[in-house]
This record gives sequence, structure tokens and C-alpha cells, in this order.
Amino acid sequence: MDTPLIQEHRAAGARLAEFQGCVLPEVFSDFEKEYHAARHSVALFDTSWHAVLVLTGRDRVKYLHAITSNNIQALSEGSGALALLLNPQGHILAELEIYLQPEKVLVRTHVSARERAVAMLEKYIIASDVKIADATETTGSLALEGPRAAAIIQQACGLAIEDLPEMSIRDVAIEHIRCQVLRRSHFGTTGVEIVARRDWLPSLWQKLLGGIRAHGGEPIGMAALNALRLEAGVPWFPVDFNDSMIPHEAVLENTHISFSKGCYTGQEIVERVRSRGQVNRKRVSLKFSSAAPPLPGTKLRADGADVGYVTSSAFSPAEGRAIGMAYLRREHFTPGSAVEFEGGTAVVLPQAGS
Repeated sequence: MDTPLIQEHRAAGARLAEFQGCVLPEVFSDFEKEYHAARHSVALFDTSWHAVLVLTGRDRVKYLHAITSNNIQALSEGSGALALLLNPQGHILAELEIYLQPEKVLVRTHVSARERAVAMLEKYIIASDVKIADATETTGSLALEGPRAAAIIQQACGLAIEDLPEMSIRDVAIEHIRCQVLRRSHFGTTGVEIVARRDWLPSLWQKLLGGIRAHGGEPIGMAALNALRLEAGVPWFPVDFNDSMIPHEAVLENTHISFSKGCYTGQEIVERVRSRGQVNRKRVSLKFSSAAPPLPGTKLRADGADVGYVTSSAFSPAEGRAIGMAYLRREHFTPGSAVEFEGGTAVVLPQAGS
């Protein structure tokens, strides 16, 4: 699927690449320039890798509460949450962002999980008053994040995003373009996403591009975004977790799951793993000895045995070397544990937020 901003990216000379089914800019000009703009000013980036679903009907909130892993009924209008769609074996079929609005619910997932998410969400509608509309083909999104993001959004539409909790949604207009602002961080700083009709997104991009450059910011590609999110310990679906993992292995139980909400598909497995208190493998963050990032799938070894594999990696300007995420066997979870790979060694980092 092409982003609705593909012509803007081509005109800017961006190098394009496929990201899990969506063609997006990998780099616009210079990786480190883009990285430092995000860290010290503001970054503008394309997030049109989302599938977008709109749920209406009297039972829309109750239904999502019953089928997903988080407590959707506890949300108030204008707020949102991360959740998972699980199969009966507890494996992760899709990551969802769920936002409650007047008369509807906005649900976003990765475009690669679109068909699976729609099929599962429709499967259990029997007597419930719920309608699901797939708005992916008509919707796109972009994001602003960094120390100057709040000032730019305030100037663009008058919204004080620093007063909003994470995962909030607000309807706004930016120079007469109707859109939705999501308070959403991609690499742990002040950030928003702007969701709009695909045919309006190029105009929004150009309007915001002038604003970010006035503040010393830059458009950034997926290479810089990947490094930033790995530094923040933010996993990506379906890169760092997918349908071969359960939530505890992917370390999502504190962000995507409610343990007090009651039954949902896969809940029995989730609760059983929690009560036993351990899994045999787990997602970890790593710091590598080399500057060159090892490829996804690179085997990790300890004491001559395979103990895991890399899921994603990038050169980190902050660390001066490569960092990444991987799955390791239980005996190697501990921060500070060392493993080997072809080309060097790696050390397990503390989990983000720990």
C-alpha cells in the first residue's frame, strides 16, 4: 500500500522502502540530521502504515471490551487505550489503538493485520448492535514529535496537547482542514498524530512542514524513527511481536492488558501465565558491541548454544553503537547478561519504565 504522501516524499528526494506492507520514506536527507532534529527540536513523519476502522452502534464499547485485552468500558469519551486481539491460544493477532468518540469508536492497527483484525472483530457480532466500517482506503496520518511539537500544534490549531493525557483524541481544524489529533508518543517524548482524509493529507504535510522548519525541525524517515523508538524501548508490531508470541513474552502485560476486566478471547492463557509467573523466552532490549546493526533473525548464543534471536536493530547516535530488540531464553533475561552474535557481543538492557 502506498502512503497518500508518496508524491511529497518523491519530490523531496526521499529514499523510499517497504515497511511491513506500506511504502514509506526511509531517509529524506541525512540520518543523523533527522535524528538530532527529533531529539532537539521536532520531527514530522509519515504514519500511514495504519489500518483504520470505525465502529458504530449501541453496543460498540461493550463489544470491544468483550473481545480485546484491555478495559475499554473504563474509558471516557475522548480517551483511548492500547489493546490486543488474541486467539484462543493467547497468541497476538493484532495490536489495536482504541479511541472513544461521540457516537463511534476509532480503532487503528497495522495495515499488515488489517484483514485479520476485521475478520476477528466481525466474527463474534451475533446479536450485538455493532457495525464496522473499514476506512483504511480513505484515511491517512502523520505525526509530530519532539520538544517543539506542542508549540507547533498550539499555533496550528490552538490545542494545548501537554494538557492532554497520552492516548487522547480531539477533533480540530488546521487551516480549515478537519482532522483528529491523537496524543500519541512514538519515541517517548511529546508527540501527536494527525488523522485526516487521504486526499487532505498532502496539504496538511506542507502546512506543517513550514512550521517545523521554522522551529529547526526536519521531516524524518523510518531509519531515524527506528533508532529513536529503540532508544525509548518501544516495540513495533509486527516487527518485535506477532502471532508467534503471547503478551508476556512480548512484555506487553503492563500496557495492553487489564487483569481485572473479566473474560475475553485468549484471557485464560494470559491469566494462567500470570499465575505461574514466568515464560521461557522474553523480549529484551540489547546494546551491541558493534556500530553495525545485526540483521533481524541474527542468532544469539551463550556458552556455545543458541539462546535467542534479534528482531530489530539500528545504530544509536546516543550510544555510539548499535542497539536493538531480541527474544532470549529465560536464563538470559537479567539486565547486564551478555550474549554473542556473529560479529560481536551484546548486553541486555533494563526494560523501559523499569
